[in-house]
Amino acid sequence: MRRILGLDYGTKTVGVALSDELRITAQPLETITRKDANKLRKTYARIEELVKEYDIEKIVLGLPKNMNNTVGERGEDTLSFRDALVRRTGLEVILWDERLTTVASEKVLMESGVRRENRKKVIDQIAASMILQGYLDSL
Repeated sequence: MRRILGLDYGTKTVGVALSDELRITAQPLETITRKDANKLRKTYARIEELVKEYDIEKIVLGLPKNMNNTVGERGEDTLSFRDALVRRTGLEVILWDERLTTVASEKVLMESGVRRENRKKVIDQIAASMILQGYLDSL
């Protein structure tokens, strides 16, 4: 079975997670960083490399919604990012409600004893894993 890629899209980072081949678990993979929120060329290129390297079948992208279930400015940016991913990869990109995943990720890292300065390096990967795991659990 081909794998599924999970993404947590942020203004300066994209957390990346990967399913196992049986699509049971999601593991943190990496964080893609950029200096400018609008400079996405290298981000897209890295995602395309990961799609090829891990034989990805589809992508699950976290959609940030407001607590009242509306889509705000960050959500609109995510929808544009999704459209570009579909064009560039030719893959199905599934949107997954990501409300509170960053908060939950922070809590997991704190409870695991990860120092504050080290949390920033992995929090987006953990959030991407939670997004992807939520999708995998729904299958």
